[in-house]
Amino acid sequence: MSVSNALVLAAAVVLLVYGVLIYNGLVRLKHNVARAWSNIDVLLKQRHDELPKLVEVCRQYKLFEQDTLVRVTEARARVASAREAHDVPALGAAEDQLRTGLDRIFAVAEAYPELKANEHFMQLQGRITALENAIADRREWYNESVNVHNIRIEQFPDILVARLFGYVAQPLLRFAAAQTADVDVKALFRA
Repeated sequence: MSVSNALVLAAAVVLLVYGVLIYNGLVRLKHNVARAWSNIDVLLKQRHDELPKLVEVCRQYKLFEQDTLVRVTEARARVASAREAHDVPALGAAEDQLRTGLDRIFAVAEAYPELKANEHFMQLQGRITALENAIADRREWYNESVNVHNIRIEQFPDILVARLFGYVAQPLLRFAAAQTADVDVKALFRA
């Protein structure tokens, strides 16, 4: 075997090994995105299961705003549909509506001392609030995983392997500007 053939063979082996390393890194990132989504999915399912209980406790108070309960129920259905379809943009929009409805339930509950004192309501409110916090944490992890994945599949030479194996950019979980805006503290204290 000539030296030039040996060099070509060595270069081919190095390129193959490098390509395999890139591919394995992309596979790891793809699975990190899937795992991050799965974590969100589990929490959304738990919250999905808790919301009917909260709505039912509120319904027991005849004067409680039925419109608010209907909105939460409809938003819950949209979240479930988007979650099952893995439609990240639709999920972001549905989550915004659901969070607004939940905020409204908790605000309206202030006008019902009996409801606020109801142990079951307080437990459900605490559970849903804890789930909301956990979902927010998982959203951050999901978006970070997607960001790393999307950057990597656009960088050279990874883009060559990514295109060869059909890797595509994943969507970030986005929220309406109103959901991410700072709270107007002055408005909270105006009466």
